[in-house]
Amino acid sequence: MANPIPHTSERLIPASTWALMIGAWAVVGLFFAFGSRWLAAPIDPVTASLVFAGLFVTILAASFGVVREADHLAHQLGEPYGTLILTLSIVSIEVILIASVLLGPAEVPTIGRDSIFAVMMIILNLVMGICLVVGAARNGDQEYNAQGAVTYLSMIVLLTGTALVLPTFTSGAGEFTRTQAIAMSVLTALLYGAFLWKQMSSYRRLFIQPEPGTMAIGHAAFRSASGAEGGSGPIDRKAMLVRSAVLLVLILPIVLLAHFLAVVTDYGIAAMGAPAAVGGVLIAIIVFTPESITAVKAAMNNEMQRAINLCLGAFVSTVGLTVPAVLIIGLLTGKQVIMGIPLVEVVLFVLTVALSMQTFNGQRTSPVQGFMHITLFVIFGLLLFNP
Repeated sequence: MANPIPHTSERLIPASTWALMIGAWAVVGLFFAFGSRWLAAPIDPVTASLVFAGLFVTILAASFGVVREADHLAHQLGEPYGTLILTLSIVSIEVILIASVLLGPAEVPTIGRDSIFAVMMIILNLVMGICLVVGAARNGDQEYNAQGAVTYLSMIVLLTGTALVLPTFTSGAGEFTRTQAIAMSVLTALLYGAFLWKQMSSYRRLFIQPEPGTMAIGHAAFRSASGAEGGSGPIDRKAMLVRSAVLLVLILPIVLLAHFLAVVTDYGIAAMGAPAAVGGVLIAIIVFTPESITAVKAAMNNEMQRAINLCLGAFVSTVGLTVPAVLIIGLLTGKQVIMGIPLVEVVLFVLTVALSMQTFNGQRTSPVQGFMHITLFVIFGLLLFNP
């Protein structure tokens, strides 16, 4: 006799996911019960280390769970909808963590710009570089949709240039005036919304993997929504609802624990005398490690367009959502928000954009470009700790 088909919830929510949800919410309960006592001033270094380790592991594990559920939704919906859900889920976590730091007791006016810049260097150089190298090692030169990549890069140049570079030269303190902050928030949100609208409608074909050998020429070069990129069959609405609920259940603990992580991170940076930008790098690592692993796996599976959508799309979403959120928080709370990056980082920004434009100037990837991106990331790390 055939084995009975397991109940839908058992198939969709495996034991490991149940354990992750229970564990994450248990940690939330512990911190709401004892967190204020553990982090009461003066904080003991040993306690701070244990608290940080517990929070880091919990938030990172929950982020992996979010990515896993979003990835299932991605395969159901096909490109670019799936990747967009995955990216927005991850970026929402970043915005939550940045907001928690901004609203925390410490004055960290540069956390927004530091996080955005760290995401750019990690995603566009380290992760993209690894994707190019390992993808070529397993599959040779890989095809992708050059028009989609150039569209992403154009958004990156405009959004990042106006948000992080422009205030460096318009204000000695690197700040927007109140009027400028309102205008930048609205313009950034509108442009990002328009980009998403076109990406989901008439320009969807620009973000779909070209068929092998077509070199992304013409409409016939792209897989249709009902083909290889469109999922494996009809959409299971019940499965989507369950996975969406699980995704929210895993995001909420991150929201609730973000404040405690901000407190202990501020303490650690001050105690070690580390640069303030380390806080932004830490947020970027926590948030984008799961998505980075997903992008590398896509490159290894000869899905370079998906890797590009994840990396470049993630950074476009980071700027499009984080800049308005940070500026609005500053306007509502009166907190100082410094967006302008130092001149050294302006140079790194220009180098990253110029290199990325050359990398995605054709229709095939090159591992040599990957090594260049990784080298540029190493230089960023060197300058971070040895300014």
